[in-house]
Amino acid sequence: MTSHLYSALSQQVANLEGLCLLLEKELHLISSRDAETLMSLLEDKSALLESIQATDQKVEALYRQTTDETMSADEQGLMDKAKSLLEDCKYKTQINQKAVEQGQLRLTHLRNLMLEVRAKESLTYDKKGKPNAGRLGSGISA
Repeated sequence: MTSHLYSALSQQVANLEGLCLLLEKELHLISSRDAETLMSLLEDKSALLESIQATDQKVEALYRQTTDETMSADEQGLMDKAKSLLEDCKYKTQINQKAVEQGQLRLTHLRNLMLEVRAKESLTYDKKGKPNAGRLGSGISA
């Protein structure tokens, strides 16, 4: 017969395994810049995180009713696996955060380059040598 704690820990391990998979997909979508699919994944991730939080509260309540002597080896194994999966999820989250930051830096750099090019293209000089904003000066023919 399985205990309520064992069932709750099994559910939490399944939730954390699902989160690990979502984090891997998230990194791929960040790298491929697939915004629509990423937004859908973020909704799924949010729902899964809420489920993890609810299950965590349930596990905590059941764990308080259990002593180390009454905890089975299977329950302890699930507890250790959940802790390991949680650390893996934290690590993958950090990687995803760095990927997003790098993507934002690249976009900012690209935006600045485009602004510089636009400014150079639009800057011309008049007959007196003063800067004049416009594509071509008025007496220039090709």
